[in-house]
Amino acid sequence: MTKATARHILVNTQDACESIKEQIENGADFAELAKEHSQCPSGQRGGDLGEFTSGQMVKEFDQVVFSEKVGEVHGPVQTQFGFHLIEITSRSE
Repeated sequence: MTKATARHILVNTQDACESIKEQIENGADFAELAKEHSQCPSGQRGGDLGEFTSGQMVKEFDQVVFSEKVGEVHGPVQTQFGFHLIEITSRSE
C-alpha cells in the first residue's frame, strides 16, 4: 500500500491560502508559517501530519498527496475544513 508523509497549512479563505503560498515561494519557512497561521493542531508541529496511507485523509487532500509531485507546495486545496497548502515530503509504494 502506498504511504506518504506531508505537512500542511489550513486557513479559512482562499485569499489567505494564496498569500501564504506566495510567501513560501518567496523564501519564507513553511514550518514557521504553519505555526503562525494554520488552524489545524498540526500547525504547532510545523504542519507535519506524519505518515499515512491513501484513504486516511479527506478525498480532496488524498488526491493531491497521492498524485502530485513530491517536494512541492500544492494548493490552495479546498476541503470541508477550509483551504490547505500541502507539501508532500515523501511517498513510497
